[in-house]
Amino acid sequence: MGSTTLPVIIQGGMGAAVSGWRLAREVSLAGQLGVVSGTALDVVLSRRLQLGDPGGNMRRALAEFPYPEMTKRILDRYYIAGGKDPAAPFRPTSMPAVELGDEQTALIVAGNFVEVFLAGEGHDGLVGINYLEKIQPPTLASLYGALLAGVDFVLMGAGIPRWIPGALDRLSRGEAAELPIHVEDAGTEDATYSRFDPEKFGGGPPPALKRPKFLAIVASVTLASMLARKASGRVDGFVVEGPTAGGHNAPPRGAMTLNDIGEPVYGERDVVDLAQMRALGLPFWLAGSYGSPEGLAAALSAGAAGIQVGTAFAFCEESGLRDDIKRQVLEMSRAGTARVFTDPVASPTGFPFKVLQLEGTQSADEVYACRERICDLGFLRQAYRREDGSLGWRCPGEPEDAFLRKGGIAEELAGRKCVCNALLANVGMAQVRHDGIAELPLVTCGNDVSQISRFARSEAADSYSARDVIEHLLSCHTVSPDVLADDSAVPANAG
Repeated sequence: MGSTTLPVIIQGGMGAAVSGWRLAREVSLAGQLGVVSGTALDVVLSRRLQLGDPGGNMRRALAEFPYPEMTKRILDRYYIAGGKDPAAPFRPTSMPAVELGDEQTALIVAGNFVEVFLAGEGHDGLVGINYLEKIQPPTLASLYGALLAGVDFVLMGAGIPRWIPGALDRLSRGEAAELPIHVEDAGTEDATYSRFDPEKFGGGPPPALKRPKFLAIVASVTLASMLARKASGRVDGFVVEGPTAGGHNAPPRGAMTLNDIGEPVYGERDVVDLAQMRALGLPFWLAGSYGSPEGLAAALSAGAAGIQVGTAFAFCEESGLRDDIKRQVLEMSRAGTARVFTDPVASPTGFPFKVLQLEGTQSADEVYACRERICDLGFLRQAYRREDGSLGWRCPGEPEDAFLRKGGIAEELAGRKCVCNALLANVGMAQVRHDGIAELPLVTCGNDVSQISRFARSEAADSYSARDVIEHLLSCHTVSPDVLADDSAVPANAG
């Protein structure tokens, strides 16, 4: 890792573990920016170890983790030779909180280190990691794990990541960092912070680490401009994401209105003015239905450095999605039946969330009408103040009585899904409940899913690779990417 070349293609960081180390490594080897998802990597590491760590990749990476005593404790607690009984539940991990315990912190740092280390192993291509601003408590420990592994880029969306650049500055220097935690209905005088001290974590003087470049994922020039001027440290560029991209979308500007099938309606106010983006003087990449040679050409012509592509990579051979899901979705794309619903209420975050409508299965609403409500991963919980002033946590995906008892509003319960458990089910790590039933998947992707069959090498092929995607996207591309000469250089437009 460590090239200074700006990529033309950024592979989207899709969680949880869809954009795993195998996918990111393959994209990096092909000369583009491979990105791992930073979502729930403590849980991902623990469950991979409980599945027996096929191939030994987790243990090989942990052998390089610079804190061997922590590695030993993690292996002693979670590794099961040969894998757990398929009918047995996974051993739980602690839910995120403002003050993390020592063992939880070690697992978070190690999980992020492992993913980035494996993505960058044996080559000098670019490796990035993607986080959600909405998931705040584990962020600092997560960043430190990625920095220990030499990550080149940090990307963050689903919120306003104003404080992340400064945290990267401090952590790279081995200094303690803090991050404000959003607490519902709390005033500015009632600030709550998560903190991470590299020296305390490691029990001695920490190493100086490379400061990765930071790309903010934005949906408006207003947000991009504010971050460029007022972030706590240097912002190195932007990913400009439109409402057809997968995962969480920014809500429409103005009042929320729905179309005739219940999806949010986006209008002219939600279209980003690319001339204004260019005027900021920082490189940017366009995301959301740009995953084609024509989309790349249009982005470059508009002055972008390139494109971010998620959906095309989500269903390739190297992605973490279950193989049966990938085959089914490729068949749906060929048949013209692949459809995505932008659900305005599914995610506990309150952000619109893209949900793929899988054929031959119950709808997400039908599944969740039968599912026992439980919140045992807690990444999308919201902090709030109890009457006694202490900090509490609630999630509209948890049992209704518990949510209401904690001061939640009944209207927020309707249509909510347990995104945390569903995303882990997508990648073959579904929790098994007391009744023996495993959590079911809830697949998210962008509108471009209807076009993924274009990447298959033949009509008979039941899969395609990350290299197939890159070769197709670059089939008409002849412009070399720009190079950042130093940290302060602003590259010319790639187009």
